[in-house]
Formats: sequence, structure tokens, C-alpha cells
Amino acid sequence: MEEFLRIIISNLVENQDAIEINTIDNGKSVTFEVKVAQEDMGKVIGKQGRIAQAIRNVMKAVANKEHKKASVEFLG
Repeated sequence: MEEFLRIIISNLVENQDAIEINTIDNGKSVTFEVKVAQEDMGKVIGKQGRIAQAIRNVMKAVANKEHKKASVEFLG
């Protein structure tokens, strides 16, 4: 799942080397903490948070296939 999230994020940002994803697996739930370069944060969040919400929805669907719950946090 982390690699799938990395592919999504890398297609949105300019500075792909600054992408950091920390995965916290608690058995049935997974939390992804995403850090990107400061100038790319707006591209990942989008207007009114629409892109961020879309990323969260896609990751929830992917996690659901593995019978887990997923949450994505964007850290500044």
C-alpha cells in the first residue's frame, strides 16, 4: 500500500526526492504520515483539501481489499 501511495504523491509533486512516507501498522489499521517539500504541500492538499481527500478515499479502498482501515496524514 505504501508503494501505491508513493506513486500517487510522486505524480503530484515537483521535488520527488523530498517525499517521506512513514507507515504505522496497528494490526487492522494503517496510518500513513506523508511529508513533502514545503513548496509542494499545496499541490498535494489541493483547493479546499479536495486532492488530499481523494487520496484518503483511494487509500481507504485499497486498504479495504486487505481488510484493514487506512488513514493518511499530511505533515507540514
